[in-house]
Amino acid sequence: MFAVLKTGGKQYKVQSGDVLRVEKLAADAGEKIQFNEILMVGAQVGTPTVDGAAVQAEVIEQIKGPKTINFVKRRRKHSSQRTKGHRQQLTLLRVTDILETGADASGVKAAVGAGSVAAAAPAPAKTAAPKAAAPKTAAATGADDLKKLSGVGPALEKKLHEAGVTTFAQIAAWSDEDVAAMDEKLSFKGRIEREGWIAQAKELANG
Repeated sequence: MFAVLKTGGKQYKVQSGDVLRVEKLAADAGEKIQFNEILMVGAQVGTPTVDGAAVQAEVIEQIKGPKTINFVKRRRKHSSQRTKGHRQQLTLLRVTDILETGADASGVKAAVGAGSVAAAAPAPAKTAAPKAAAPKTAAATGADDLKKLSGVGPALEKKLHEAGVTTFAQIAAWSDEDVAAMDEKLSFKGRIEREGWIAQAKELANG
């Protein structure tokens, strides 16, 4: 009787006594393992696997496949080339039994890939990030719409807010020293006087 098993992303048709090489499994030489992902046993075809079926095998040894050479060359002005060798890690095993049923009760260790030996550490539980407060509107904060001043856009208004300037009354009350300090602090480069913000602020503050 034959079976078709799946391991390492590949399918193998096997019979009892067959020796085959599969991608490295987490098992030592002499250990008995069991493949539970069986796609077909005799004339019975799985959907996609056959329930209760298994293939048992004995690990002969851990081996490496033949060396493959990869050569890469890039055709560009600053070209580069690289030669790299690789030997695939494999497990050599001998099929001992093919079970049509009773795989769950066999007590034989399931075959798992070498990369699956150490279970990945559980990711730390994500704590819900505090929701960012919605930006307050000018009406909600009692601030004036400073964008009504000549040459003031959203970015410039934000700078003024960060400097603590939120109302037309504040700007209307600026002295020459205040203007000079604000020019230097926010790099306005004379814009306050040039655009006539103080006069505009007085008119806007009075409605």
